This record gives sequence, structure tokens and C-alpha cells, in this order.
Amino acid sequence: MSVRLNLVLSDDLNREIDKAAAESETNKSEILRKALQLYLAARDGKLRGLKLGLVEPKTEKLQTEIIGL
Repeated sequence: MSVRLNLVLSDDLNREIDKAAAESETNKSEILRKALQLYLAARDGKLRGLKLGLVEPKTEKLQTEIIGL
């Protein structure tokens, strides 16, 4: 079973999602599904005391901590 959602996006966010979809050769719905999965994973990690961040692969050094999710 699937659910259809309606949402309102700013013009800027809509353009960025369109750009991401084109660059990854997918569609807007898939981009939003992945974004929601990432949000839920971040929420789950936060509940377990973990943090979300971007790590430099070679040095494994945290480059950016993502907060506010």
C-alpha cells in the first residue's frame, strides 16, 4: 500500500530538488523519499545518543556536524 502526500515547497527548494533529481537521473518523488529516510535515520540515531555528520573518507575526520534534525 502507498500513500500520496501533498506539500508546499518554496520556489528555491523546488528548484534545488529538481536539480538534484536531474543530476542523479531520478525523479522528485525518489529524492523526497530518500530525504525522509535520512531524516528518520537521523532521528533514530539522535534518540540513541548519536550524531549525524559528514566525514572526510580518507582521514575519517568529521567535517560538518548536521544539527537541527
